[in-house]
Amino acid sequence: MSEKEWVPQSIDTNVPSIARVYDFMIGGKDNFAVDRQVAKMALEIAPDGPQTARANRDFLQRAVRYLAAEAGIRQFLDIGSGLPTQGNVHEVAQQVAPWAHVVYVDNDPIVLAHSRAMLANDGTTAVVQADLREPEVILNSPESRALIDFNQPVGLLLFAILHHLNDHEDPTGIAARLIDGLPVGSHVAISHFHNPGAEHPELAAQAVAVEQLFNERLGTGRWRTRDEILAYFGDLELLEPGLVPVPLWRPYEVDVEQVGRTLELTPIHYTFVGGVARKT
Repeated sequence: MSEKEWVPQSIDTNVPSIARVYDFMIGGKDNFAVDRQVAKMALEIAPDGPQTARANRDFLQRAVRYLAAEAGIRQFLDIGSGLPTQGNVHEVAQQVAPWAHVVYVDNDPIVLAHSRAMLANDGTTAVVQADLREPEVILNSPESRALIDFNQPVGLLLFAILHHLNDHEDPTGIAARLIDGLPVGSHVAISHFHNPGAEHPELAAQAVAVEQLFNERLGTGRWRTRDEILAYFGDLELLEPGLVPVPLWRPYEVDVEQVGRTLELTPIHYTFVGGVARKT
């Protein structure tokens, strides 16, 4: 079967997709030639991109495990979930709490088709077709309301998604509207492309170059400053170690030495940061 035979006719495989470019970066197979072309152009500027993408995926898994095992979260809303791969949110959360509920949200038709095909029909997971730009639609969708009790703490996951909103689309305001819909005790986990500015001028220049490529070929992608990213959390309580390069957010003890070596070899990790905060 060719790479296009399994694709719904409504999908234009000549147009790159953010989800599929990311899928290629983390070693997935659900991508097309046009996605690989964009990814390889990005790699010419930032050759360590796949390591950073995998580090973001690892951060998501550590954050979800923390939320389930230590914060007691039993329901998750994963917006911009992307193509399914190993260690999906429901798999990680349900290792801790087998009946944890997870709602995945995406607007990419291939993501939706793959997600629905792989989800267990056990009433604990659902997929919502919606756009981050319409937070009320996400919060009030029948699938969200069926699986999530918004009177109980929720784990809101915004991994590698807010940086695909342009400034005029008000990503800070959208994050605030989502957080406003959550009860006290909820947690919010965010990862985002980061421009480190004067602290790492060579990496800042690299971030500008990749941002230009993303906006020319994918139509979206912003490498924002630390203060801009922190603003997404509003007045939430940011948990230790704060907003940091994604490999440094509570690495498992056995990985600390390895992470240290990786950061020394791949400073590009400073262009992808994340954090977790609690609503009090």
